[in-house]
Amino acid sequence: MADNENNNKGEQNKHLVYICGENERFLNQLITVTGPFYNSVAFDDTSVLLDELETQLPKTLIVDADKAHSNAISTISKVRSHFKSDRVPILLTISASREDLVTEANKFSGITILDKPFRPIQLFNAISNEINANIEASWDLIEPIQREALKLTLSSYNSIANMIIDGEPLDYNNMAESCKPLVEAVKNQNYHELLRGLRDYDNYSYVHSMRVATFLSLFADAIGIRGEDHMTLTTGGLLHDVGKMLLPYELLNKSGRLNEYEFETLKCHVAYSVDFLYHTKGLPKGVSIIAGQHHEKLDGTGYPHGLSGGKLNQLARMATIIDIFSAMTDRRTYRESMQPEQAIALMSEMTGHLDHKLLSTFREMLLDSVEKD
Repeated sequence: MADNENNNKGEQNKHLVYICGENERFLNQLITVTGPFYNSVAFDDTSVLLDELETQLPKTLIVDADKAHSNAISTISKVRSHFKSDRVPILLTISASREDLVTEANKFSGITILDKPFRPIQLFNAISNEINANIEASWDLIEPIQREALKLTLSSYNSIANMIIDGEPLDYNNMAESCKPLVEAVKNQNYHELLRGLRDYDNYSYVHSMRVATFLSLFADAIGIRGEDHMTLTTGGLLHDVGKMLLPYELLNKSGRLNEYEFETLKCHVAYSVDFLYHTKGLPKGVSIIAGQHHEKLDGTGYPHGLSGGKLNQLARMATIIDIFSAMTDRRTYRESMQPEQAIALMSEMTGHLDHKLLSTFREMLLDSVEKD
């Protein structure tokens, strides 16, 4: 086993990824690239890999075919025959010119091919797709309305990236349609499996946005908001951070504190979100308000415009509370998720930043939810 295991405190929160190959330099490069975001462990010996698989299964296994007479296919064969299942998704990194090995690899099920050379973002996307395929399959066991809420919102959310790239406007009616099961789940107080289904999903932007949408929808229901206004808050939650799709993966997923330049870059996501939503026909004004003002604070210390007091309507005040609460209680690779009670306690100390009357209502809603669960 190569000397590459990081033992810092945050490793236990990262998805476990095994990497196997014969080119030590390339293995070390993969460890360097993936290490900040995954608990990556490299093996240059297949027998050691198989022993480790007996102890713990990774979320995905990367097998590299580098040499002219690579052992990659043999490694894949041993892994598959050893476990007689596809419990371990395999990502094969290989030169596109090695059609012979690609043909051999495709004889096995559960194999994804990533052509070399590739950019880091292509590798991250491939790993996420492998991890998330199993998680999405587990959603089939979830209660139907909650399952539909997850699958429809995920499909709509993923489509936004292509719209941004292609310069196409958002179809708000489709977005609202995808959020209907979520609203129904919230109205029936039937959303706990949905939140659990998000826990290990390997796309933080979607997970955070979906949690914000769920808690905003719950908040709306708790204070008596109904009909189209309820849908506005729900869709507003799902869309509040769409501008982050224009930011670098490394910035969005960096562990630890951002430097000044990185933070200023991150703040641009608000303007990106508002600009993208501006071109959406039939978009409720409230959705734009949520996207544009969820980082504003009552005392004017927020961003991007430093709005304060009466300039922030109820939607903005609610969105700020939910965004902060969700960020604190989200699972991150570099820290444990905070317990809801602890998050609310810390938020209660944010004097001047938040609407504490609304925060008190949100706290009561959470306590009531815990008692019902």
